[in-house]
Amino acid sequence: MRAVASAPPTAIGWKDAYRLRWKRRRLLWRSWRSRHHLRALVDRTTQIRPDDILLVATMRNEITRLPHFLDYYRRLGIDHFLIVDNDSDDGTSELLRDQPDVSLWHAAASYREARFGLDWVTWLQMRYAHGHWVLMADADELLVFAHCDRSGLRDLTGWLDAQNRPVFGALMLDLYPEGPIGAQSHDPETNPLDVVNGFDPGPYRGQWQVPLGNLWVQGGARERVFFADRPERSPTLNKIPLIRWSRRYAYVNSCHSILPRNLNFAYDGPGGTAPSGVLLHTKFLPEILPKSAIEQQRGQHFTHPEEFGPYYDRIAAAPTLWTRQSQRYENWQKLERLGLLNSGGWDGR
Repeated sequence: MRAVASAPPTAIGWKDAYRLRWKRRRLLWRSWRSRHHLRALVDRTTQIRPDDILLVATMRNEITRLPHFLDYYRRLGIDHFLIVDNDSDDGTSELLRDQPDVSLWHAAASYREARFGLDWVTWLQMRYAHGHWVLMADADELLVFAHCDRSGLRDLTGWLDAQNRPVFGALMLDLYPEGPIGAQSHDPETNPLDVVNGFDPGPYRGQWQVPLGNLWVQGGARERVFFADRPERSPTLNKIPLIRWSRRYAYVNSCHSILPRNLNFAYDGPGGTAPSGVLLHTKFLPEILPKSAIEQQRGQHFTHPEEFGPYYDRIAAAPTLWTRQSQRYENWQKLERLGLLNSGGWDGR
């Protein structure tokens, strides 16, 4: 399904170019200063080899997701995890400390004021990830791409290197259960995809943003159910999660957009032609109900959290997201047939 018909705005004026250069420098400066918020709990970064593929993340109270998350990404090809724990109190930190391929930092400061954790992980990328392929993924995101059932990240990134493509984009695809959200059961040893596996095949729409040149994609289940009366406020679904990192790079808004701006051109959305994947978003596990109530009180997940009370109220009502148009997630091939990811010429070898 084609998100946009036009090409990205590759040319901008000198004033915008100048402003973006300074914006990138300010973001890197912020991230460098944020290192004072981080306290190393266990630092195994000396184990990182020059060709290791890294994963960076900020987490809070993800004990029910972590066993499957770590196992999934190890099997996919992650060699080392760089994780910031934002003051968890459910055992997340203790579990991560015991993992031989995890380096862990603690941050007690405001997640929102740290650009939703982005300042913290950008510092870790600046310090430890220069020259590495790095995946940024939340605890509720599972990356899939063409041929991932038989080829891992090392195969994919090797092909991307050979194609001179330092960036790999993805659509964040919301998954949901068949009945009312919250009515299912899930434990740390259960594959989240056994609980939430429905998704909206469309519609998705996108528009190129000026001056950053990133594609802004919206639509899908959360817009349909929670933002039907104000679709312009629905979640951003485009991400650039996998990059051959340089310490000169800076994400601008989560991993939805990045500087230098030319890196944004690599993702052209659902129905596009560029190689791309899908981040399976397992947000709607049963824990969504108590977690949403807590996060509404904390006010850490939106720039203006007071404006999103209706969103949390609708989640608290435990709606059924499944409709006659819903599709069941099966494999990457189905996603490619629907135009939600694209092999881009890669045959998995």
